Amino acid sequence: MNKNYFLELAQYNIWANQKMISWLSQINDEQWSQKLIGSFDSIEATAIHTAGAEKLWFERFNNQAQPFLTQTFQGNKNDLIEIWENASENLKNYVTDVSEEDLNETFAYKSLKGDDFSRVKYQAIAHVFNHSTYHRGQLVNYFRQVGFTKVDTTDLIYFY
Repeated sequence: MNKNYFLELAQYNIWANQKMISWLSQINDEQWSQKLIGSFDSIEATAIHTAGAEKLWFERFNNQAQPFLTQTFQGNKNDLIEIWENASENLKNYVTDVSEEDLNETFAYKSLKGDDFSRVKYQAIAHVFNHSTYHRGQLVNYFRQVGFTKVDTTDLIYFY
């Protein structure tokens, strides 16, 4: 597995998340929590899920998994933005520090239901970045639904 590829994905993840965060900063509290139809019922719920997944996977990679953020988060939009920025940076640092050999190692973790799983690290890392990309796409749609249209692309090719 090519570590440089994952470093690029980690940098892309930060770039795309920063775009999301800048848009989150521009919406008002009503838009943030407005009930919507989709996988999640608001921008808030989608952002908490996405940031929480990045945070959780970083914790799993470091054998220190905590409860999922959707179960514990009590903060506001700015609190979530800080968590998301830290999670993205932590993932980038993890990928920076992991060796090429470790990318091919299997690691064990527990699912949110408490079931035991194991995965090859590079597969889980790829999943994390793909998962965030998927939910950023949902967020763009949600932004438009609440009347915020100052969004542009977060496609990987534009990062490159």
